[in-house]
Amino acid sequence: MLNLFREYTFVNKYGYSKIYPWQRFLVITYTLTIMLKVRIVTIILCLYLSTVYFVGTIFASVTMEPIIIVHGGAGNIPESRVQGKLDGVRVAVKAGNKILKEGGTALDAVEAAVVSMEKDEYFNAGYGSVLNLRGEVEMEASIMSGKNLDVGAVTLIKDFEHPISIAHKVLCDSPHSLLGAEGAKIFALEKGFQTVPPESLISENAKHALEEFLKHGEFGRTEIGLKNQGGVGTVGAVAIDRNGDIVVATSTGGMSGKAVGRIGDTPQIGSGTYADNHVGGVSTTGHGESILKYCLAHSIIKLMETGIDTNTATKTAVDGMTNRLNNTAGAITLSKNGDVGIHFSSVRMAWAYIKNNKLIYGIEHNQRLED
Repeated sequence: MLNLFREYTFVNKYGYSKIYPWQRFLVITYTLTIMLKVRIVTIILCLYLSTVYFVGTIFASVTMEPIIIVHGGAGNIPESRVQGKLDGVRVAVKAGNKILKEGGTALDAVEAAVVSMEKDEYFNAGYGSVLNLRGEVEMEASIMSGKNLDVGAVTLIKDFEHPISIAHKVLCDSPHSLLGAEGAKIFALEKGFQTVPPESLISENAKHALEEFLKHGEFGRTEIGLKNQGGVGTVGAVAIDRNGDIVVATSTGGMSGKAVGRIGDTPQIGSGTYADNHVGGVSTTGHGESILKYCLAHSIIKLMETGIDTNTATKTAVDGMTNRLNNTAGAITLSKNGDVGIHFSSVRMAWAYIKNNKLIYGIEHNQRLED
């Protein structure tokens, strides 16, 4: 094009170049063609990048399968209470899974699962919680979101039906992370929670367990009931939703015959509960004083950070605590990729999870049942 321009450009008598109209037309056409090609390429590139981003975002969101796992407490669970435990954890995991399947958040799912068990006297949480030396219920609960490491916890709750719901409200609607006793009650009332008569939370099994403690001084029992009767335990749930957010919730009545005002591992983040979207989530159960000394939940997470698989990390930490402190515990774990970890050093621990639309559950060592 430039050669053609030079070949047909003439110099007039004044020394100026003379450009013919047809030359101007060629130059303008050529320039516009180049500009149009650049614009077309730019547009195509922008569309390509936008498509890649959009498809990638959609792909990431739809490929994260919601999963939920629950536990109903670890300890010396009597045979007479085994079936009630198994039934209870299956009801709870279904309640949480229903929310996940409907597009709900992991935060709401774990609360629903734990609320289900707080209503069930087979578990040491909410109704049926163990009693302190005064014969009172003093409950505690915690919930943690792995997205921003947000936390809500309560302790020394006496006259509310669902401590986990108050803990959820602390996470969402308080500048603080842990509230206790009178402060927790004031907060709950301000947020619209209704009190219940304290005696309405006391089960016959809890009364019998306290009587046994006062007779024999069997301190530290989280599983209550007579030798061949009763049996309840701390409850917990871990879930991951379609957005990849991991949330953990744990609730308990503590130890039978505990001192008034005793605070255990459950409301202490890193002991009874921990969640981190970058790694996974853990809820623990068992001997509270040992769990909080060992920071059991966080110990499992730290092992996973090193590349150890979910189940091995759970087993290593639980057995490590038992070997070091000579007390038993259990834990349920869910990794950011949806891998499940379950282990307990106690005689039994009730658990259940739903993954790939299958409900798997158990209570004995090396047991795996399927609905």
